[in-house]
Amino acid sequence: MDSKGKKILALSGLACLVFFFFMLKAGRLYYDHRVPNFERVAEIYVYPGTGADSLFAQISRKAGVRRKRSLGRQLSKIDSVHVGHYTINKGNTSVYVARMIGHGWQTPVELSLNGSLRRQSDIAGKISRQMLMDSLDVIKALRDSALLGSLGFAKEDYFALFIPDNYEVYWTDSIGHVLDLQKKAYDAYWTKENLAKASALSLTKIEVSTLASIVKGETNHEPEMPKIAGVYLNRLRHGMKLQADPTIAFCFDYGVNRIRRGMLKVDSPYNTYMNYGLPPHPIQVPTRACLDAVLNADTADGYLYFCASPAFDGTHLFASTYSEHQKNARAFSRALDARNEN
Repeated sequence: MDSKGKKILALSGLACLVFFFFMLKAGRLYYDHRVPNFERVAEIYVYPGTGADSLFAQISRKAGVRRKRSLGRQLSKIDSVHVGHYTINKGNTSVYVARMIGHGWQTPVELSLNGSLRRQSDIAGKISRQMLMDSLDVIKALRDSALLGSLGFAKEDYFALFIPDNYEVYWTDSIGHVLDLQKKAYDAYWTKENLAKASALSLTKIEVSTLASIVKGETNHEPEMPKIAGVYLNRLRHGMKLQADPTIAFCFDYGVNRIRRGMLKVDSPYNTYMNYGLPPHPIQVPTRACLDAVLNADTADGYLYFCASPAFDGTHLFASTYSEHQKNARAFSRALDARNEN
């Protein structure tokens, strides 16, 4: 073969090599951009300081990567990993997932503010367990007079600001954003109709929340809440002390399992056994059901007393007179003694 033929052959070989690499690159591009690369839906949490290697490991473990080289190539192209919560679906490609995390296209999370919220630490713990937020930052915000004032609340009334429900947030949202959501929910609750009901009871919005917080401390049985609220409203109208055990529990920071007689003399403006009227501020976060119970209280029967039912089913026995109340209380006491004996 002459030199010209060898040159043609060499060029042909080079062309084949170029074509091979072109096809290889085209194949990679096709699979990276077009072909789904994950076996299952996965929730990915990217914390501050997360590197490409740990991110790759988390995605591989949770999502089940079909072509790891494809994912690795695309993750290596991310300029910066954005902290956040992301959802990977089975139909996602490597390119989409890399861009999602690189651009911070987060998936919202559901923030549940339900349950017992009787202390600042309860609220802080509830939020910090569900979001990328330090509980100390939540407590600091709840003690910030200026911040709460900007939302229209005194620092001592922070319990009233919260409306228990499920809220859609981003995992990385600030406590300021969460409080803004609460303010919107609070304002939405106070419709013209509800404001009129509060006015008819001669109660302010905060006073409704305060009484509702006591109702919350008395029962979780929603059907009875209007009747319990009615007892306290009747006591207020008769000029009686509320004598509400939940206010005593609040005085002891909910650190007692049972209210004893000696505790009823604790020196506190929240002690409704020593002071007339409502306590100065709410004693825990009331639910919508508790707020509704106050605004729609059942006062028609004139009940002034209630005690736990001897059936131990979470219900109560109500009475209009003290003698009737004592009879109910003795029945409960006998049932309690009998249960303890067994």
